[in-house]
Amino acid sequence: MNVLVLFTLAIAFFILASRFYSNYIAGSLGVDPSRPTPAARKNDGRDYVPTKLHVLFAHHFSAIAGPTMALLYGAVPGWLWIVLGGILFGAVHDFTSLFISVQEGGKSIAQIARSSLGKPGFVLFILFTITMIVLVTSSFLAAAATSLTSKWPLEKLGLTLENSFLRTETDTQGNSVGVIGGIASTSVIVITLFSPLMGFLIYKKKMSLLWAYILAAGIMFGSVLIGIQYPVIFSTKIWMVILSAYVLFAAGAPVWLILQPRDFINVQLLYLGILGLLLALIVGGFNGLSIQAPSFNLAEGTKNLGLVWPMLFITIACGAISGFHSLITTGTSAKQLANEKDARRIGYNGMLLECTLAVSVLLTVGSGILYADYKGIAWPETGSSNPILAFSLAVGFLLNQTFGLSVALGAVLGILMVEGFVITTLDVAVRLNRYLLEELWQAISVRVSPFWRNFWVNSALAVFMMWVLAYSNTFSALWPIFGTANQLLAALTLIAVSVWLYIRSKRNWFTVWPAVFMILTTITSLIILLWNKYIPQENYLLIGMDLLLLVFALGVAYLALKTVFKLVKVKALDKRLAT
Repeated sequence: MNVLVLFTLAIAFFILASRFYSNYIAGSLGVDPSRPTPAARKNDGRDYVPTKLHVLFAHHFSAIAGPTMALLYGAVPGWLWIVLGGILFGAVHDFTSLFISVQEGGKSIAQIARSSLGKPGFVLFILFTITMIVLVTSSFLAAAATSLTSKWPLEKLGLTLENSFLRTETDTQGNSVGVIGGIASTSVIVITLFSPLMGFLIYKKKMSLLWAYILAAGIMFGSVLIGIQYPVIFSTKIWMVILSAYVLFAAGAPVWLILQPRDFINVQLLYLGILGLLLALIVGGFNGLSIQAPSFNLAEGTKNLGLVWPMLFITIACGAISGFHSLITTGTSAKQLANEKDARRIGYNGMLLECTLAVSVLLTVGSGILYADYKGIAWPETGSSNPILAFSLAVGFLLNQTFGLSVALGAVLGILMVEGFVITTLDVAVRLNRYLLEELWQAISVRVSPFWRNFWVNSALAVFMMWVLAYSNTFSALWPIFGTANQLLAALTLIAVSVWLYIRSKRNWFTVWPAVFMILTTITSLIILLWNKYIPQENYLLIGMDLLLLVFALGVAYLALKTVFKLVKVKALDKRLAT
């Protein structure tokens, strides 16, 4: 199948959804641009900071955005879930959770659950969310550390020892391999070191947006050039320690110092990467580029991952709907939104842009790399899975076929594109877990000691839990339970949003039915993973995580139903009294 067919259809659906469906939802919610946002009212200079639309969109988008693993089921099932799920599930989830957090003064989704479901719902929600974020961060830490050590045979990259710009090594089979991850490692370090300067110039010196973009682009390109000359090479375990130390510092620093400027620099590469992929797919499509992966491959997908329902819907954990986005919308974005009218653009349209990226990734991997190589990298029989490398190589081959760019250089650009997003996600997620731990101590104790209120203590606890789980499990082992927890949080968020809307007599059908579908999908997935994988493997750590997620999810669902039934009775009684 020609890639242009699937690409064009996806874009058309996204444009229609942005134009019509998002406006309907905005009207149902009651968006009012004249209402002051929490960022404008509080503006504490650390967490509540009114932020320009383009800067906040850059932060929000670069902190979200993985269909690579799900290609095993075939290209068409993944495409359908990304497009339909993104429009009807993910974008609705992001927009409504952002809007409601703004109405609630920038509260987290756990605090919103408290206003809708009471203190028991709040405690269950916050415990579930902390558990889920530990899974998010450990999965991404394992993925980031593995990708930064990525290597690939020089011959397959179209290079030789004499003309390679990559650092080269010899593998256990005596083949010469290029260390692709070394350049990305240096780039990550350089961008991080320049982030405080970028933040100082933007937020303290009020640099113009044009010069900010120019400087960010210069830092980004400079980091790549330095990486080519001085690649940094460490082992996977060492990178886990380095990245853990970095996010510990980043989680406690003011958002303007590292988090926002780093996102702003990284998103330039994401934008450039998306543009490059879009142009490559369009040019390639006109030249007859077709998908090499099977359109439908349900048997092989079922063999490795499980039944297409529910496992496909939790394997694509970010490209269609993601509970982690509710942590971004209610944890950071709602605290930085300068005007309520921007909620639709950042929430709904931001998710559609991620869906565009997800479709591009799916088509790039499906057409740019041999399916046998994809399976060997993303689903190896032995060794660690490295889906970021699979995507990066696909980018390299696609850009080579369409624009004649070196495969190796294209692969480096691909790995940089994903690596910046992954590191940014670690930054944001650990900061969010720090918020949630602080909220948890306040919820379970009337008097919280200064020690447990200290943000460095809570940051360190979040980082330690992340590191332990990542160190003791591979990425491929963590991804299914992370995906399930991630989608389950989306379901619970939609439940909390639906109850919030119902209490205020607002339309909520567009959040109710996605919530029902996702709660059934994810609970079924947890049961399958527990029974078919974790118990037979005697992986007691993941058995415990699975059971915790089940208990927390069922508890929140029970409280939501109890609250709704109580409200129905009250409204029915009020109606009888009125008549």
